[in-house]
Amino acid sequence: MTGGGARAAYQVGVLCAIAELLPKDTRNPFPVICGTSAGAINATSLAVAANNFYEGVQQLEKVWTNFHVEQVYRSDLIGVLKNGLRCLVSLFSPEFGHHRAISLLDNAPLESLLLRRIPFRMIQHGIRTGALHALGITAWGYSSSQSVTFYQGAKSIKAWKRAQRVGVSTYIGVKHLMASSAIPFFFPAVKLNREFFGDGSMRQLTPISPALHLGADKVLIIGLHKESDILPERVSAPSYPSFAQIAGHAMNSIFVDSLDVDLERLQRINETLKMIPDDKLREKNIKLRPVETMMISPSVEINQIAQNYAQSLPVTMRYLYRAVGAMNPNGSTLLSYVLFEAPFCQALIELGRNDALSQKEKIKQFLVD
Repeated sequence: MTGGGARAAYQVGVLCAIAELLPKDTRNPFPVICGTSAGAINATSLAVAANNFYEGVQQLEKVWTNFHVEQVYRSDLIGVLKNGLRCLVSLFSPEFGHHRAISLLDNAPLESLLLRRIPFRMIQHGIRTGALHALGITAWGYSSSQSVTFYQGAKSIKAWKRAQRVGVSTYIGVKHLMASSAIPFFFPAVKLNREFFGDGSMRQLTPISPALHLGADKVLIIGLHKESDILPERVSAPSYPSFAQIAGHAMNSIFVDSLDVDLERLQRINETLKMIPDDKLREKNIKLRPVETMMISPSVEINQIAQNYAQSLPVTMRYLYRAVGAMNPNGSTLLSYVLFEAPFCQALIELGRNDALSQKEKIKQFLVD
């Protein structure tokens, strides 16, 4: 499950549809679960309920359908001003930033929410009972410049090391989720062991790779942007792009672009392997294997939906986002990442459910094969 801030509510809708297609007492149908950023939170929520998939999805839906901004980051006037002042002071006093986490928003409420809602000890229980093979959470190391997948799984899994990406065995906890979802500039980096980590979507060139390293032989991907083969129309720009418009494009480059490239690469490898006889692969000791993939993505642009629910934000945040241009149509992409409000999340859940149910036969086949 990919990252995308509030957009990750769409993933919950897809999971709800899958849960409706399966018996209510079924175990988790996904032995390997991987997630990055907000997708890491959803992935972990599934992993702790591996012995009852339906119940796990219901709990996830309950949280997202009742979401409010203040559960993710401080949105009260005092909290916003205090955090803004800290950011301002850090610009003129480098020493100040050396000892304090500096970010545009204070996401302490999210950590409290995760500690209340996710019983992390149940991850190991799912592994012990065989309902879960592995959970992988990816974060980006600011010092090492590596994409690190922290995983908790069966003893047979071996750690890996590739160019700019590694897999590290550990016990997943709240700090891993906070690190993986620490959107740069918006949320503070989190220290794990010796290093500070940020959002796992940053420079994650091969987002599908962790699932394969953890043993998956087919992958269901829940994307958070609408696929389109139509090139956007080039129009004359009436004014200089707002901060929100630029930030929205930056967000898309972090959360969206690498998945498309990695999926295209995987499909190309699959086509190549079809043309090579099995005996030749064994003879040359080529360890590549075909991987079946299925992707479910929004049928509607999520940023367009966000524009309809902008007014559901608290007053303080409406003023703040209006100041940077996020309340305008051109800034709606940025808005869609931070709009953690129930009406918007409910709309995305419904979209995800409908998009998945429109492919229910394909999903059933994918889960059975």
